[in-house]
Amino acid sequence: MSVKILVVDDESDLEALIKQKYRKKIRNSEYEFTFAEDGIDALDKIKLEKDFDMILSDINMPRMDGLTLLSKVKEANPLLKTVIISAYSDLGNIRTAMNNGAYDFVTKPVDFNDLNITLEKTIDHAKQLKKTLDAVRENNILKMYVDESLLLFMDSKDFEKHLEKNELIIAAVMFVDLCGFTAFSENESPNNVVNLLNQYFDEIVNTIMKHGGYIDKFIGDAVMAVFKGEHHIEEAVEAALAVRQKIDELKKDIDLTKFSGSISIGICDGQVVVGNIGSKSLKRFDYTVIGDVVNTAARLQEIARQGQILILEKTYEKIKESFRCEHIDTFKLKNKENIANVYKVIE
Repeated sequence: MSVKILVVDDESDLEALIKQKYRKKIRNSEYEFTFAEDGIDALDKIKLEKDFDMILSDINMPRMDGLTLLSKVKEANPLLKTVIISAYSDLGNIRTAMNNGAYDFVTKPVDFNDLNITLEKTIDHAKQLKKTLDAVRENNILKMYVDESLLLFMDSKDFEKHLEKNELIIAAVMFVDLCGFTAFSENESPNNVVNLLNQYFDEIVNTIMKHGGYIDKFIGDAVMAVFKGEHHIEEAVEAALAVRQKIDELKKDIDLTKFSGSISIGICDGQVVVGNIGSKSLKRFDYTVIGDVVNTAARLQEIARQGQILILEKTYEKIKESFRCEHIDTFKLKNKENIANVYKVIE
C-alpha cells in the first residue's frame, strides 16, 4: 500500500523536484504525492481524502500560511504528522511550528538525503501510532464482549486447565425468536436491520437477566438463554412472559409497517452438559450448554406461533400450580422418536 503524502507549497518548482527525485517510488506505488498550493487548498484535499499519512508544508504561503494550517490539522486530526519545509532565515517561525506540534522540519533548498531520512522517520512514527490506536480499539471492542476479569484469567497459567473442566447441571433452556425477521431483513438496508435487531435484543436480554437468566448466545435473530438454580423453571417461564409483554410494549414505539415485532419462545428443562466448546488451535471457545434439553427447546421454539411460549408436558406438570397453561396438540419433534405433548403458557 502506498504511503500518502500531502505536499503544501506555493512554489511549483518543489512539486517538479519531488516528482523527479521520487519517480521510482511513485512508479512502484511506494509513495503517492498530492500537491496543494496553500493551506486552504490543503484542507480541501484533506476533507476529500482523509487517509494521508503525513504532510510536508511550507510556512510562507498566500491565503493560509503553514502555521495556520498546522493548527487546523492538529484540531481535525491530531495523528496526522506535519513536517515543515522552510529556509533558515525563517528560524523563528520554524521554532513556533515545532512548539505547536510539527513533527520535524527540513530547510530550503531541500537536501533530499535529509528529506529521505525525515520522511522515513515520520512515516514509521505514523504507522506505529496507527498500530497503537488499532490495538486500543481492538482491546476496547474485546472488553465489550468479554468480562475484564476473564481477559486477565485468559493470560494466566490456569486458563488451559480450565478449558478441560466440564460438568453436568440441571437447568432450563429458553430460545426466543423474532418471528418474520429474516423475511423483513431481505428488503431493508443493513443498518436498519442491525439497528432494529439490536434494539429488540437489548430489551430481551435486559428482561431475561432481571429474571435470573444469562445469555448463552445469539443465533441469527434468536436468543438462547439459560436458567440455573433452585427455581430455574419458574424463573424461565416468568422471564418468557415478561419478554413477551416487553416486546408488545416495544412495538408501540417502532415503525412496524414491514415487521410485526412478534416473538415465539420454546422452553425445556433437565440435565445439560456445560463446557468450553470450540477450537483450541483457533483459541476460540464458547462456554455453553449442550444436550437434548437444548435441542428440544430449539424445536419447541420452531413450532411455536407468534406470541406463543411452548413447553413439554413434563415441564407443565412442574409449573401448573403457578402458571395457567393450555394443551395445544401433540407433535413429532425433529429427531425425536416419541410424540410430544405440547402446552402453551398463557399467564
